[in-house]
Amino acid sequence: MDALLSRLTLRHYRLIDAIARHGQLSLAAEALGMTQPAASRALAEVEKVVGRKLFLRGPKGMTETPLGEVLTRRARALALDLEATAKEVDSFRAGRSGSVRVGAVTGAAVASVVPALQKLKADALDADIHVEVTHTEALMQGLESGEFDFVLCRLPSGYDARRFDVMRGRVEVVEFLVRRGHPALEAQAPLSLTDLEGLPWVIQAPGTPMREAVEHAFLAQEVPPPRETINTTSLLVMIAYLQSSDAISPISHDMAALLRVTEAGGMRTLRVRPSIIIPPYLLIRRKDRAMNPLATRLLELVFEAMTFR
Repeated sequence: MDALLSRLTLRHYRLIDAIARHGQLSLAAEALGMTQPAASRALAEVEKVVGRKLFLRGPKGMTETPLGEVLTRRARALALDLEATAKEVDSFRAGRSGSVRVGAVTGAAVASVVPALQKLKADALDADIHVEVTHTEALMQGLESGEFDFVLCRLPSGYDARRFDVMRGRVEVVEFLVRRGHPALEAQAPLSLTDLEGLPWVIQAPGTPMREAVEHAFLAQEVPPPRETINTTSLLVMIAYLQSSDAISPISHDMAALLRVTEAGGMRTLRVRPSIIIPPYLLIRRKDRAMNPLATRLLELVFEAMTFR
């Protein structure tokens, strides 16, 4: 057994399979790009190792002996495994298979990650893709720990930008979400921030880009910022609370557009002036960590979605 394992090579197994398929040593040699004398020597090497004839020569060509059938079966299985491995390697190198983990804030996930995933999955059917939607601090911690290949968020203070590859993304325009039938929807003209004063709010926590942009806009108009607030990053909690109250919630334009198209929860948006703009989210990856071809391909598609939409 040890001699068989150590002395038979892939070349031997390929030859056994080729002889069984073609029935002629000359045809097997030609299929493998070998000369017939080289193929004959290789077959003799195998038969010496196993101590038996593997093929019998007859008028209709070469046929397997019982032992030849055993080795032919194993040689064919090995050839199929090698072919499958070669296809898998090609697919991996082309970015059609493998695993990728990406994290994003909600607006970036809807506007940039989803369109990129739709393009990627057109031919990457075997790809293992994970998308996490959460707040910026959790995304950056995940990027630091290796949980994510790349993230889409703002770069918080305290992080050294020189340690990352950072690509500028899109600014986000804030819209204000309310339930169907909300009293503020009756207004004929666009509302001002003053008109929103005193309403209950469902909003992200203090210090988040959305919260800061809204509060700065209120202060710039000399309007007191929202006071009666529910703080959450959960879209489901936000929608559930809005449905049963006269609360209002700031949300990115892309997220609002998705809710309008899908009619999720019967949500509506208010017309408010002036517009509130959130600084652009960024596409961020670590400089010291190489990405596999699938992750690299998805990153390029996400950047394309960020840039050209």
